[in-house]
Amino acid sequence: MRGPEVCGQCGFTTIQFVFATGVALLFLVFTSNFIVFQYGRGVVRAALDEGARAGTLSAGSNAERESACHERAAAVLDDLLGGPIGREVVVSCAVDGTGPIPVVEARARATFRSWIEPVPDWTFSATAYAIAEEEP
Repeated sequence: MRGPEVCGQCGFTTIQFVFATGVALLFLVFTSNFIVFQYGRGVVRAALDEGARAGTLSAGSNAERESACHERAAAVLDDLLGGPIGREVVVSCAVDGTGPIPVVEARARATFRSWIEPVPDWTFSATAYAIAEEEP
């Protein structure tokens, strides 16, 4: 059996320990939030690349190319960025057919909301281009 001088401090937690634990948990949340933001940015870039590429492979009018671009980009976003984080990603496609070879442009405007208040929301824009290949 322990004496009263040893058990007088059993279960005692200092304010410094509680503060350090809170700061460590906040750092973990900040880091996780940053990693998710980076993942989301990569998914948006991949979706735009896929959409622009699909638009160049579509044979037909500029409207059909835009539709193929938008459908493919939306499919990639739905597959890889579903749920609340993907709700505020807006994709648009356009085809510049003024030259001899059509150029498909896919644009996105994304806002990723932070998980806790001190972390700011992250808003960015991205663009991808693809040039249609001519058949020999």
